[in-house]
This record gives sequence, C-alpha cells and structure tokens, in this order.
Amino acid sequence: MIRLPRPLRSWWSRRTIQFRTSAVATVVALCALGAIAHASTGFVGWLLLDSVDTDLQRRATAATSQLASGADPAALVGPDLRVLDVAGTPVDGLPAPAVGGREIDDLKAGEGVIEHRDHAEWRRWVGVVVPDPRGEPRLVLAGTPLVGYRDTLSTAGRFLVSGSILSAAAIGLATWIVVRRSLRPVERLRVAAGTLPEGERLPVPEADDELRALAEALNSMLARRDADTEWLRRFTGDAAHELRNPVSAIRVQAEVAVVHPDPEQAQEALQEIADETKRLSDLVDGLLALARAERGSQPPPRPVDLVAAVRAAADRANMRGARPRVQVETSAAALVVSASPAEVATVLDNLVSNALRYARALVRVSLLPAADSVRLLVDDDGPGIPAEHRAQVFDRFHRVEADRARSTGGSGLGLALVAEAVRRRGGTVRAGESPEGGARIEARWPLSGPLLPAVRRDDARR
Repeated sequence: MIRLPRPLRSWWSRRTIQFRTSAVATVVALCALGAIAHASTGFVGWLLLDSVDTDLQRRATAATSQLASGADPAALVGPDLRVLDVAGTPVDGLPAPAVGGREIDDLKAGEGVIEHRDHAEWRRWVGVVVPDPRGEPRLVLAGTPLVGYRDTLSTAGRFLVSGSILSAAAIGLATWIVVRRSLRPVERLRVAAGTLPEGERLPVPEADDELRALAEALNSMLARRDADTEWLRRFTGDAAHELRNPVSAIRVQAEVAVVHPDPEQAQEALQEIADETKRLSDLVDGLLALARAERGSQPPPRPVDLVAAVRAAADRANMRGARPRVQVETSAAALVVSASPAEVATVLDNLVSNALRYARALVRVSLLPAADSVRLLVDDDGPGIPAEHRAQVFDRFHRVEADRARSTGGSGLGLALVAEAVRRRGGTVRAGESPEGGARIEARWPLSGPLLPAVRRDDARR
C-alpha cells in the first residue's frame, strides 16, 4: 500500500469532503479513461493493419503460385514484391529489404512486420513460405507503404487523450455539484442544530436514507440532552430548596451560641446543630443515592432470595432497637427475584424505616407469591396516607405534612428511591390502606426462580 508523505496527508485531511470526493472521482476517471484511450488507439492501429494485411496476403499468395509453377523470381519482383530465402537473403537480384533477424522469423510465421527505413515512409510486409520447382523454400514478401498511418494514430491518440481529460473534468465537476447538493440537508441540519431551542427537534427528511437516519439519531441525542438538562435542573432546584432549611437552622443556632455564650445554652445549641447536621447528611446521602438510581447504570442482575432479604432487613431494624418490632410473614421458603442485593436491601430498609416512622404498635412485612411475581406488602397502624396523596408519595420531596416538620425525620426521598429501584427491574409500587387502618406500601417484583412452598409465619419479636 502506497503511503503519502506526512505533509501531503496532513494537507489532504484538512480538505472538505466535497473537494476530496471530487478529486478522487476526477483522478479515477482520468486513469480509467486514459487506459481506454490507450487501448482504443491500439485498436484503431490494429484495424488499419488488419485491412492492409488482408490485401497483402492475397498478393503474396498469388506470387507464390507463380513461383511454385517455375516463374523466374526476377520476373516477379518489384517495389512491393520480393523473393528471399528462408535466411532473409534476396534471390531476386535486388538489395536486401530493411528487415532481418527476428522480423524474418515473424514473416516466416505468417505475421506482418513494419519496415522503418526512414521517417518519411513506413512500409508493411507480409510473407509466405513456398518451395520453388527445385524444392528449396523461398520467402515471398508482399509490401505496401503505410501512407498516413502515423498521422492517423497520432490524431486518434490526441483526440482520445483530449476527450479523456475533458470527460474526467466533466465527471469531477458533476461530482462536485452532486456532493454539494447532497450535503445541503446536512448543512441545514447543522444550522438548525446551532439555533435549536430546548425542547425542539431537527426536521426529519422524507426520504428513507442516511440523512434521515442521521436526523433521527441527532433527535435522539437531543432528547437525551433535554432529559439530562431537565434532570440536572430539577436536581439542583430540589437540592437548593431542601438544603436551605437545615443550613439556615445550623446558622441560626451558631449565631445564638455566639451571641449568648452561656454554657447551658451553648450545649443546647450544639445539640441542635448536631441534629441538623445529621439531617443534612441524611438529605445529601438520599439525594446522591437517588441521583445514582435515576442516572447511573444498573448493576448486573443476580438471583436474590427476597425472603432472606426481608428477614435480614427486619433483623437490622430490630437490632437498632426499633419500636414497634418488625414482623415478617411469608408462605414460601424462598422467592427469587432478579435484581442486585444492594438494591433489594435499599428498598427494604427504606420501606421499613418509613413504616416505623409513623407506626404506633405494628409494622408487618408480608410476601405473597403469585404466578410470575411476588407482592411485598409493608403495613403499619399509623395515621395512613390520605387518598389524595397516594399517587404523589413516590415523588421526590413529597411529604403529607404541609409544614415539613422535622419531628417526622423524613426527607421525602426514601419512597422515591424505592419506586425508582423497583421500576428499573420491571416491577411496580403503589400506596394504599392497610387492614389496621394505617399505610400500606406494595411493591410487586417479577419472579426469576421457582417457588419453594413452606408455609411459615416469622415474628421477629421472638
């Protein structure tokens, strides 16, 4: 493979697609047409010589008939007819023609040769071998001047070369125009993309071609960009709005401690600051977890035993001294779902924590297997969720309490994180009313493994 010098490659790579395409088309066309012109010139010369050879062959054959019948070679010869021996020596008494050596061999083989005696005139010879009356082989040559042969070939060559150059130039110009017109939709897409407002999309060409595919791909990219922009705007707004309260509270308590340096009041202010700092830390952790869940890549799914995960979550809550104690009810020994252990643990911890926050005396986690899914029910006997709020409790920062009181300890992110994790694995979540009058959060997960029946009631208080 031929490699161009580095400066030439650098220059070539900076040219436009229109220029490079037209230049390549012109060079390829020029090479192809040049080869055709060369072959055509040779073909024209072959046609001219073939017509001459046919006439010379006829004349040489007539002379050989006379020589074979005993005619004197000297009586047959002339400017256009000669008699030689097979070695090329004249036997007709005239000077030797300007052919010899390899050309004599070609004549004996029946091929024609051209005598280049001078630049003024070329002569074509055709030979026939025939025995004379004494049985000695003789080479009879018939020739004729090639009048206008060189001029004809020269004229045909110039005409074909000129035509090739003009045709290649025309092909290059046509390629330039076609590529320019073909790239107009791309230019329109570029201009439109540069001035496109948020939420708008590029026009899609009607033709089902590469440009349509490009426009659709760009529109898909723009949709992702708008979604990312909207997500970032919402995340920034939510973070600014939610972080303002704990930061303001910390600032107020710090100012009180500075203005009133009483040790008792300072201790109380430091406790308030510690509580607000804990709230602020939990809020930031929740925001980061939700951001990763919404925009991050999913971990690879693995078989997770939901029964074991629920019991582990209940044990974690009870070991922290949760009141009331968390009960677990299930009718199967194992329920396998396709997720990641971390996702399942996050979902269960948030659901249990949410129930414990509002429960009076009961928090129950139930697993109910179905044909192709499993229902995870988390019930409590707290105040419940009003019907008008049940569709919004899975939205970020949604709280039923209008005053956003800190006493509940919630940031409004736990259920949003639960909903995002379950939906990404093909499940659903909804809020309802528990049989005890409190809230019920139901998550339905697709099953990925067989049911292992073993009816069992597990009370974590034991």
